[in-house]
Amino acid sequence: MKIVDITCSPGKTGFFFDDQRAIKKHAVSDGSTYIGEPLTEGFTAIRQAGESISVLILLEDGQIAYGDCAAVQYSGAGGRDPLFLASDYIPIIEQYIKPQLIGQEILTFRPLAEQIDRYIRPDTNKPLHTAIRYGVTQALLDATAKANHTLMADIVAKEYGTQVSDEAIPIFMQSGDDRYNNVDKMILKGADVLPHGLINHVPTKLGYEGEKLLEYIRWLKQRIESKRFDGNYAPAIHLDVYGTIGIIFNQDTDKMVEYLRKCAEAASPFELRIEGPMDVEERQAQMLALKEITQRLDEANIPVIIVADEWCNTLDDIKYFADNKAGHMIQIKTPDLGGINNTIEAVLYCRDKGVMAYQGGTCNETDRSSQVCVHCAMATHPCQILAKPGMGVDEGYMIVYNEMQRIKAIHQMRRRTY
Repeated sequence: MKIVDITCSPGKTGFFFDDQRAIKKHAVSDGSTYIGEPLTEGFTAIRQAGESISVLILLEDGQIAYGDCAAVQYSGAGGRDPLFLASDYIPIIEQYIKPQLIGQEILTFRPLAEQIDRYIRPDTNKPLHTAIRYGVTQALLDATAKANHTLMADIVAKEYGTQVSDEAIPIFMQSGDDRYNNVDKMILKGADVLPHGLINHVPTKLGYEGEKLLEYIRWLKQRIESKRFDGNYAPAIHLDVYGTIGIIFNQDTDKMVEYLRKCAEAASPFELRIEGPMDVEERQAQMLALKEITQRLDEANIPVIIVADEWCNTLDDIKYFADNKAGHMIQIKTPDLGGINNTIEAVLYCRDKGVMAYQGGTCNETDRSSQVCVHCAMATHPCQILAKPGMGVDEGYMIVYNEMQRIKAIHQMRRRTY
């Protein structure tokens, strides 16, 4: 089956691009916007509408496969690629990707995905933007599945030597700034992991002594226990603090460990996961800081799962953090890795190293990228997958949950039929 044509369409994502540096430094929330000057290159405002690009592949039998190029909410932060605007990057796809793929046979996924992911632009001598590699490889996976008349999950399992899961992958819901009302939605829908919390501002969300976050954790525990329909329902509490714990304790590990002990006590009996406790703004230093706090918590038998995120962006980064046990869990932030072939390899690598693999991503993706990610997860078995896109809870959860259930149902139907 050959690729006969490729075209692109501009799209919108499920959330926004936010200038993380400006939010941490001086931004003032104003409804759904922020007041202040942007600090990250490429931003014209602290918050901008999220954009995507759909890459559509026409196969010689008339089938059309597609994937969506998308970048994370905090583009340009933590060593990531710059702001991704459709008008800037559609011409890049047309100029450099289209000639690479038209006329290619699409019997297997991995070789073409790796070709695109490793492609070096001759005009810049640099790889393509991660968002382009992300969306084009999604389209290639879909094209391979259509050429073979099967599911994308089946292609991943076949080419990477795995089995498509018969069980659902635990889904992690994120609340956005509405961290109280959205928790009720999560409990009602039986979220496996909740609520993310978006703890990205010391004065209003963490507190200068961490008191606001402790109060929120106590509220979470009480809310789960009072609103759950089943007494056995025990979701993990996963909070992303965006390095703010390190900020209030001036990166003092002793003080951070003691604070996390208090957090674990407040969350008990629910498992507590803390993502990004500090951000020291450099890759090696971040790895060493996470490695130390992970070891210290283990030695003290403090039941907190540390999750690596910032400065752990690429497949090489993930291997580096996993090899050094820099965190109990690593977020595989799917758009940051470029080609989804790297997401697949990252999950498998973490599992091989005994590190929990969290197949994440961003609220700033699309329905299509989320669906493709579900297929990758069902074939690689991460410990959890992010409900995405958006911050409204219901929509992202619906997309991820429903695609997962379709995959399970199709496999059950095949077993009955064949």
